[in-house]
Amino acid sequence: MTSIRNTAKALALLLSLTAPAAVAAHAAEPAIPLFWDIKERLPKPDLTKLPRLRFLTTIDFPPFNHLDGSGRLSGFHVDLARAICAELEIMPKCQIQALPWGELDKAMQEKQGEAIIAGLAVTAENRARYDFSRPYLKFPARFVTPRAKSLTEPLFDKLPGQRIGVMAGSAHERMLRSYFPDTKAVTYSRQDWMLQDLKDGKLAGVFGDGMRLAFWLAGTDSAGCCRFSGGPYLSTEYLGNGLAVATEHGNAELAAALDYALQQIATKGTFAELYLRYFPVSFY
Repeated sequence: MTSIRNTAKALALLLSLTAPAAVAAHAAEPAIPLFWDIKERLPKPDLTKLPRLRFLTTIDFPPFNHLDGSGRLSGFHVDLARAICAELEIMPKCQIQALPWGELDKAMQEKQGEAIIAGLAVTAENRARYDFSRPYLKFPARFVTPRAKSLTEPLFDKLPGQRIGVMAGSAHERMLRSYFPDTKAVTYSRQDWMLQDLKDGKLAGVFGDGMRLAFWLAGTDSAGCCRFSGGPYLSTEYLGNGLAVATEHGNAELAAALDYALQQIATKGTFAELYLRYFPVSFY
């Protein structure tokens, strides 16, 4: 009975990846995530009475928010905030301010900003303090395997008995053991040790955060040894709801305006341009 339940879980997860809100529009690389139903019609907001839209962010979350070589605030979130303002046709009212992470909440309470775009988790606790847009980016779990031994879906029947590296105590470990219970999970306390063992042929693959693994694959440390296999795997239960823009609690009008802008940005291809600018190796 347990085996049937786990198999059903795995199949449900794989099927969920074909939904419009979950995956890239095309299977070919580079894959672009699309979380919006392009047929949905969201009303265009009227923000003529809005005095300003100040986004609060940080400078220590590259490649999302950081200072470039000239000391200028840059990053995926910064460009996405500007794209939102352009789509809402309020560029003269648009501002972006960077603060230390620990000061974001106080700044919002003191009305120094109207929105936070800095990776604030969409948790029950935060929902009591903020309204959120719909997610604009989610972080999938991925398998990475040696190039010579890459695997294709369905992986469920290819992984039993295989040694798969995973970070100890992580959501990815729990997810691996739940959805692929017949693998031999090899746990690590440091990701660099795990990835080195993968390069050295001591593991059949590793399972972890797709974004982090994408940066490793694109960097020199991987030495071109490996590639993504299967996936991507999304799970709200294990990996959360993804990234969303936070607004003042009770400001449903602004949250709806952000949803409209984010949908337009996605359907017009602007999001894809920003995504590939900062994530040239897609983690989808």
